Amino acid sequence: MQGRVMHKDAINRRSILTGGTALGAASLLPRRVLAQGTASSPHTGPAAILPARGEFVVRGAHVLSMDDAIGDLPGGDVHVRDGRIVAVAASVNAPGAQVIDGKSMICMPGFVDTHWHHWTSFLRPVMRADDPKRTYFPVTFALGLHYTPEDSYRSARLGLAEALTAGVTTTQNWAHNVRSPAHADAEVRAMRESGLRGRFAYGTPLGLPNDQPMDLADVARLKRDIGKDAMLTLGICSRNVDGTTGGTRGSVDPEMAKKECGAARELGLPITLHTSGTGAIPILNKTGLLGSDLQLVHPLNTSAEDQEACAKNGVKYSISPLGEAGRAGEMQFAEMMQAGVKVSISIDNVTAERCDCFACMRMLQTVNKHRTGGKFALTTKRLVQLATIDGAQDLGFADVTGSLTPGKRADLILVRTDAPNMSPIGDPYDALVQLAHPSNVDAVVADGRILRRNGQFTALDHDKVVREAMDALADLKTRAKWS
Repeated sequence: MQGRVMHKDAINRRSILTGGTALGAASLLPRRVLAQGTASSPHTGPAAILPARGEFVVRGAHVLSMDDAIGDLPGGDVHVRDGRIVAVAASVNAPGAQVIDGKSMICMPGFVDTHWHHWTSFLRPVMRADDPKRTYFPVTFALGLHYTPEDSYRSARLGLAEALTAGVTTTQNWAHNVRSPAHADAEVRAMRESGLRGRFAYGTPLGLPNDQPMDLADVARLKRDIGKDAMLTLGICSRNVDGTTGGTRGSVDPEMAKKECGAARELGLPITLHTSGTGAIPILNKTGLLGSDLQLVHPLNTSAEDQEACAKNGVKYSISPLGEAGRAGEMQFAEMMQAGVKVSISIDNVTAERCDCFACMRMLQTVNKHRTGGKFALTTKRLVQLATIDGAQDLGFADVTGSLTPGKRADLILVRTDAPNMSPIGDPYDALVQLAHPSNVDAVVADGRILRRNGQFTALDHDKVVREAMDALADLKTRAKWS
């Protein structure tokens, strides 16, 4: 009989996966699969195990589809089978499917982050808001020079875990400290093990001389390795192009930018780069580097001519509201949107801020009211679109995610509306933008895998992720002689 006793933790984990419903013994034993493309590390043991995709229906939720043809359903169902959205309707017939009670929930697409430096995530304990020597740029540069591949893996894994808790199902990993091919592989491994959808934006190592190109041969190698991975794509993140050669992240001249961007375009890869300073857009425009495959980050300090050039060339812009609100210069997302530039929302980093797409939307709402007095119409529904379908369009994933559309992959979240900070709600979009925070995210589904349920991870051991991140940080500080 001893062999049939089930540990209470295993029982709790299975209850989380099923939402506590009476589904029968077979359904209480979700299969597990190895994360695609992963390999064991000598430091971290076997590759992560993800919950298998199954069949379930969310019943009775307030569905915000982000699909104009479907609209919103105050009491609707979403049917998912084998990772694919089968139906979204007021009532769905799905005999035998696992039932997730959506009462007092908003069911919506998962958030799409379009710019996040996951490699910096475990540096949070080192930061000090009031010590100029321990703020983001000095710390990430000083310690980033000493990263091992295992540091990159553990830090990215920590950031991806936080993304999950906050309802992010797609992220662009803006990796601007790829110190070797092994570092790139380590971050890609973390992304695959997380179960999230995403783009890996391959960058240069910190400290690389501005007259040396990024490792273009390894970019090509990684493109072959990623291949037709349904969950992961590849791009490059370029160094700054702003007419200077300073800064801890590097800043290249037009010729180097043309070389790197040209190589990326020959490989069919999208490009992203920071432009928070002045002068970058005119340089990019003059050298012919603006294009629909280019995403710029931080729309600050731009002119009307810059905005027009971006719109004319189909350039997209990622805005990081929580960080940009504290930077010098105006947050010009309203001007960009008025000019016709596609804008999306990003987290940037979680060293001094948190992953909170609700707060990002709320910050944009507040800044817009402050700057324009409401003259630029930015509704709460439009803000939710920026955080979902517009982000998917930016990253090239709109055919598979960003809306609850039959035929797309099932990337969705459930947001509880009966918590004290939310209840009672009126307009659901108002509630998401003005009231919600990550603790209200009850369930997270990525590509049909239930990764969080009842506010808890279904497979990931978060305590272990944190512990291993902190062990790696301690070793990193020792190697860097950081005190």
